[in-house]
Amino acid sequence: MSRLLRSTAVFSAMTFLSRVSGLVRDQVYAIVFGANPAMDVFIAAFRIPNFMRRLSAEGSFSMAFVPVLAEYKEKHGPQAVRDLVDRVTGTLLAGLLVVTAVVLLIAPWLTQLIAPGFVPGSEKHALFIEMLRITFPYALFISLASLVGSILNSYQRFAIPALSPVLLNLAMMAAALGLAPLMGGSVKALAWGVFAAGILQLVFQLPALAKLGLLPRPKLDFAHAGVRKILKLMLPTLFGSSVVQFNLLFNTMAASFLIGGSMTWLYYSDRLLEFPLGMFGVAIGTVILPHLSTRHAATDPDGFSKGLDWGFRLCLLIGLPACAGLILCAEPLMATLFQYRNFSTLDAKMSSWSLIAQSTAVPAFLLVKVLAPAFYARQDTRTPVKAAIVAVLTNALCTIGLFAWLLHATPTGQAALQAAGGSWRQALAGIHGAHAMLALAIAIAGWVNALQLAWLLRRTGVYRRQPGWGRFFGRLLAATLALVLVVLVFRHAWPAWSDWAWWERGWRLAAMVGSGGLAYAAVLLALGMRPRDLRH
Repeated sequence: MSRLLRSTAVFSAMTFLSRVSGLVRDQVYAIVFGANPAMDVFIAAFRIPNFMRRLSAEGSFSMAFVPVLAEYKEKHGPQAVRDLVDRVTGTLLAGLLVVTAVVLLIAPWLTQLIAPGFVPGSEKHALFIEMLRITFPYALFISLASLVGSILNSYQRFAIPALSPVLLNLAMMAAALGLAPLMGGSVKALAWGVFAAGILQLVFQLPALAKLGLLPRPKLDFAHAGVRKILKLMLPTLFGSSVVQFNLLFNTMAASFLIGGSMTWLYYSDRLLEFPLGMFGVAIGTVILPHLSTRHAATDPDGFSKGLDWGFRLCLLIGLPACAGLILCAEPLMATLFQYRNFSTLDAKMSSWSLIAQSTAVPAFLLVKVLAPAFYARQDTRTPVKAAIVAVLTNALCTIGLFAWLLHATPTGQAALQAAGGSWRQALAGIHGAHAMLALAIAIAGWVNALQLAWLLRRTGVYRRQPGWGRFFGRLLAATLALVLVVLVFRHAWPAWSDWAWWERGWRLAAMVGSGGLAYAAVLLALGMRPRDLRH
């Protein structure tokens, strides 16, 4: 097994544990709190520090820092690397402290920006401010934890950073099951769980960093050449690498106008979507960035292009079946995993609608995890920004267009608009399923982003397609078709998932998903694909 594939497997295995614990955490949420306006408020409040986490752990900071660190490792000595780590840590810490203080101060005004549908003076508005102030320091701790994780990843230490999110899930479950009853069942317990989780994830990774001799001694130094270079690279990537997160923030704003529970439904569909994206997409992107950065630093364009080709094939190998499986199994997944106690049949149905809509872009989301690092590894930060701007605008325009279509071109929307006296805000707040339009808009924007980046790489000659793509893609399509046919047979035989007990749902879902997966693998093997074909 190649080094890249082995590293990806290790990262994915650790991430799998994280995602499973995250799934259990979300089940606890559904059982304890259900889908209601208070849960919507927590999801909106946590979106802000979580946005910072995505930027640092999977986006801007990592994309800017790792190539520079790779350059220092390749061209400078260990002492220069230690100096870089010390000064980057000090500069990042100073910036985070300022941002945290500002956010805590202006929280009431941020409410109108992030969740304009939460009317000032309302209970939701006050609760949002309180929970934002509790949760936002998480952004400080997790960004520092992401710095530590980026260093460990650069030294091929993938397991610890990939495993650290388990601590977030454990802290949140402890808050829901232990702290919430002590607080009268208040959702605010989850906010304190977020705060504790940030500290735990940072502390957990420090011993591994100490073993490398790179435990930081923070020094504020904006004049350091490496720091200046990282900042120069980071500012554009702040937007370019995190287009999906910006779209999610925009959708949070839009969802605040919808019927109570909409944010929660979108949250649960997003969580299931994160399984393939987190286990494989982030894993591939995390592993391939140091590889591409090293190839670029060593002036090896052929090795760079081959690494990209390997990443594309792996993304499609995972993305096509994941896309088909999530679309076909959306309702059974929601019913099996979350439909208990306070999470009703309606909640499961509504969550499945948004999951279906957003799952249409799973291959695109995975590909972006490889496409964006290809630019940042070459220290090209301008090109992805242009693509990201187009994608964000696409999301906004599609959201507006889809809402307009829903209100004016469908009987349900027309009736709601008439009942609301022509007020689009009141009409949208009364339509079940409007949130699925937001998920579909994100999916369209995801494809626009991925296709732009792929076309730009081909046009500039950075990526040159390797032989065998026609045969490879044909095998994938045949195997995916086999998966679809098998799952459709099960869906026809078992239509009513909400009618069964939890254990019946469980074994039926396992049988359906397992059979579909076996069919996919069997067809690939029958057509001659072998694990050695994925080596790089």
